[in-house]
Amino acid sequence: MDLEYKNDDTLLQEILQIVKSARAYSLKAVNHAMVQAYWNIGKLIFENEQKSQKRSEYGKHLIENLSLRLTEELGKGFTSANLKYMRQFYMTFPISHATGGQLPGLEISHALSDQLQNSANQIENTAFMINPILRPEISWTHYRLLLKLDKKEARDFYIDEIIENNWSTRQLERQINTHYFERIISSRDSRPVRDEANSNQPANTAKDFVKDPYILEFLDMNSGVNFLEKDLETALINKIREFLLELGKGFAFVDRHKRIKVEDDHFYIDLVFYNYILKCFILIDLKVGKLTHQDIGQMDMYVRLYEDFEKLPGDNPTIGIILCSEKNMTVAKYSVLSENENLFASKYLLHLPSIEELTRELKNEREKLEIEESLGNR
Repeated sequence: MDLEYKNDDTLLQEILQIVKSARAYSLKAVNHAMVQAYWNIGKLIFENEQKSQKRSEYGKHLIENLSLRLTEELGKGFTSANLKYMRQFYMTFPISHATGGQLPGLEISHALSDQLQNSANQIENTAFMINPILRPEISWTHYRLLLKLDKKEARDFYIDEIIENNWSTRQLERQINTHYFERIISSRDSRPVRDEANSNQPANTAKDFVKDPYILEFLDMNSGVNFLEKDLETALINKIREFLLELGKGFAFVDRHKRIKVEDDHFYIDLVFYNYILKCFILIDLKVGKLTHQDIGQMDMYVRLYEDFEKLPGDNPTIGIILCSEKNMTVAKYSVLSENENLFASKYLLHLPSIEELTRELKNEREKLEIEESLGNR
């Protein structure tokens, strides 16, 4: 059989590709082996603490002493804080005894498994175990971020998203900080939320910046108790730092009860912000209850007034956001909201849904996406 002749450049590129692929695989295997090692270190620390009658004091000194000695022997990476993370790592991702250490549908490649087993055989006097729950696609830094989550359902959700969308650690941190898990299943239309989360490009339009819903759990307000819009406004002002973080990047607080006088009339805007990325003012009107067409008309007027009397030369068009406790999709669809790119109505949540509600909605959302994708492929 005649072999295809390849010139020097083609041959070089193919060899380089083989070497790069091998190095990438080796790095991935080594990283996963270290993740498994950190889990085993956490296991040993946890088990030794459990054997001590004075666990709290013993655990504190154990980790401090281990940190000093491991740093002397192995160098950086074994601070007291890291050792505590490893202990928490073991406690958060235990091996399932009910399935004999194996989870359905969760497999490690034979080559990687063999490599880990060979490493385990070289470790003396320790019980080096392979935890099949730990995914080879996920780095130690990813797991460190996942440890901040108290809810198993949230961790499982983010693990699937990391693997499916190849999230970097910065992307994962951004999604956790913006309550992506809670937001995607609380939103009536999750596609924009998913598109924004999986985009590496920074948001640069009004639609990119405005969230729906906004999570205002930091206010500690009881959604089952009647309160006035001024109560909500006061609570937001008292915790303006947390509210700015929830609004997103680039927001600065400008004014409260901003007054605009036109002839003999006085109009008051609840909250005014400026976004230095969008280079425009953002007006926020707070509403307790369901969105109405009067609310939309009022905000449309506020934006027009601000454009004429307050906007500075060089600023981009003013944005108006109506924050309401319940959206009316019909009113939103058949009003200026549907055609004005700078007017928005967003729902706010004073309390996150329960785990049962979140997981139920998440399951429904995924089933809906699968149906839409299947129909689109026909």
